[in-house]
Amino acid sequence: MHHCASLRPSRVKMTSVGNHSILQEVDLHSKTNNEEHHTSELPGDQLIVRRGQSFKMTVKVTKPFKPDLHSLLLTATTGGAHGEYSSEDQGTLSRFGIPGYPDRSPTAKAIWTVQLHGSSSLTSLILLITPPTDTPIGKYTLTGSLWDEEIQLATLVVLFNPWFSGDSVFMSDELERKEYVMNEQGVIYGGSTDYISGMNWDFGHFEDDMVDICLMILDKNLNYTNNPSKDLASRGSPIYIGRVVSAMINNFDDPGVLQGNWSDSFEGGVSPSHWSGSHDILSKWIKNDYHPVKFGQCWVFAGVMCSVMRLLGIPTRVISNFQSAHDTDANLTIDVYHPLEGAEYIESDDSIWNFHVWVESWMTRPDLNTHGKYDGWQVLDPTPQEVSDGIYQCGPASVIAIHDGEINLPYDIPFVFAEVNADCVDWMVKSDGTKFSMFSDTKRIGKKISTKAVGSNERVNITHLYKHEEGSEEERAVFKYALDKDEESEEEEENNEGDAIPPPLLVLHFEEVSKPQYGEDVQLKLVLSSDSRVDRQMSVRISVEGMKYNGILVLVILTETKEETLRPGKELSIPILIPFQTYYKHMHVCDSLKVTSMVTDMRHPDKPSHAEDNVLLQDLPVHVSVTGYVRQYQEASATVSFMNTTTVAMTGMTLALSGSGVMKEEMNLRLPDLSPNNRIRVTVPFVPYRAGEKTLVADIHSSIFKDFKGNCTFKVNRF
Repeated sequence: MHHCASLRPSRVKMTSVGNHSILQEVDLHSKTNNEEHHTSELPGDQLIVRRGQSFKMTVKVTKPFKPDLHSLLLTATTGGAHGEYSSEDQGTLSRFGIPGYPDRSPTAKAIWTVQLHGSSSLTSLILLITPPTDTPIGKYTLTGSLWDEEIQLATLVVLFNPWFSGDSVFMSDELERKEYVMNEQGVIYGGSTDYISGMNWDFGHFEDDMVDICLMILDKNLNYTNNPSKDLASRGSPIYIGRVVSAMINNFDDPGVLQGNWSDSFEGGVSPSHWSGSHDILSKWIKNDYHPVKFGQCWVFAGVMCSVMRLLGIPTRVISNFQSAHDTDANLTIDVYHPLEGAEYIESDDSIWNFHVWVESWMTRPDLNTHGKYDGWQVLDPTPQEVSDGIYQCGPASVIAIHDGEINLPYDIPFVFAEVNADCVDWMVKSDGTKFSMFSDTKRIGKKISTKAVGSNERVNITHLYKHEEGSEEERAVFKYALDKDEESEEEEENNEGDAIPPPLLVLHFEEVSKPQYGEDVQLKLVLSSDSRVDRQMSVRISVEGMKYNGILVLVILTETKEETLRPGKELSIPILIPFQTYYKHMHVCDSLKVTSMVTDMRHPDKPSHAEDNVLLQDLPVHVSVTGYVRQYQEASATVSFMNTTTVAMTGMTLALSGSGVMKEEMNLRLPDLSPNNRIRVTVPFVPYRAGEKTLVADIHSSIFKDFKGNCTFKVNRF
């Protein structure tokens, strides 16, 4: 087990039997080393370094040391409490020294080096020690041997090094390193294609216990359980680390961090929408003796994984894909069924999520043997959707390979390719159970793929990194190329092409009358047009259903059927009203309102037309403020205010406050019931314990809605 709290302090005086130790004192220079290795944000005086970069250690001895006459032999080991899983040939044990190490294995890997600094004296040895760029990351014990005396010099942690050009996670741009490695505050995008909303997420990867937690995640993975030596030796590869972490963030196959839940009940835990950051989740996992924290959904899994990867030194960002396909049968096609009146609803094995969230991590891909062509951003998805190599893990999948349709390359590229670029086939289901293909849509899937900008909270659309422009010749060529590589999909493609018919001559779409806002009636209109030269008698069926963000329909909220006449050369506008009193009771289990229209020409009842709109209600605002001069270790206060602008009383209200560097753990308060058109204001004291720019997030929950959030960013001045 890793316990970084037990790492040796920066300066240690050595003692031995009879008090005659030759090694008198060791100074790890933790503060200076950590600053140079970009780990000074981590608390305490523990030594945390990055591979490929030297760190300084001063060893004071009681006898004069002459390098041409004497030898200082050093050993760095990782693996097990006593190094029982370490090996030179696997790179988890390294013997090195001054002037060298005569008994080193000829097949040794990941060999550390040491130099004697020129300002050393005969009794004060200033050592410059360098873990190589292929060093497996983790906790190491460093021992020294001099004049037949052997003693432990230090325990330290070695991380990946995106600042060093020889490391497989090297990122050349300093602003990008600052964003994708050092930034504890992020934005995760959700909602729907037309209603994208940003949620502040506190990665919190520099909190006190995060080194312990992240190393424990590695030690709890199945590979370590089955073969510790092999697992430890593999930890020098970010490819391997990414795959392991994607499995360990969910709990399907191992003692993972989070349990997923997409049902209506979150008994025994909290709704995934409650969370505002990673550290509360990760610390609960440790405190609960590695039992999964309840509950998570895709953005929570991704946010937690991003924290772990950034702590380990792998540049990582969170990605949101709107209209995201879940292709269960790997044929690159999503089937959607629409029942006519009287027909039974058919649930497809495939689904289209309003949005789905994963992470990208930056690394080289030498395993692909393509001379660096597919280096760079790699998709990793910790949400448990489909198994890969027998367990729930996903990636790394090269974004460039996804863009090029190279679905035969590892790992899991067909699944991710389908998420952003599958074709969608709409089927109409008749009352007798038969179905026919209405339309094959090549543009519905993979919209507005988004991530937070470098250095700001702006949203950046990166869809072009995943695919060519929708409908372009290049995009269709890549899709066909991917199909040709997938033997199971070739036959399916032929069948779909034979069944599909062109879009109908009747054109229909939804328009907003006003921006949908929680607490207000939703007003839309359905607009129809046609190139017909005669009047067309239309039967229009409107249905409104509560839907989860992953495309699962929860319940029917209202239905309405009416007959209308479409005049030649004119648009027909049909108003649609969804009263607040009709929908509000259902929004604690739903994420959006799916509005569907089925329009049938009375003369051609066998060719209905279909349109749908996914309405996301804008949350009521939660206002958070922190005023005055805020100083580290001194009490400050935050004020949270919220107004009930609806026509119903809000009951069962709670307030949760969290923020890394501001509160050690989430603060939870019960709030009184709130009558219509009334405001509540709460002032909460807190003592910030880390300096710099910090963000406090407030979450308000009630029995009739899920988790409205607000936040405030402010400066904490150094003590």
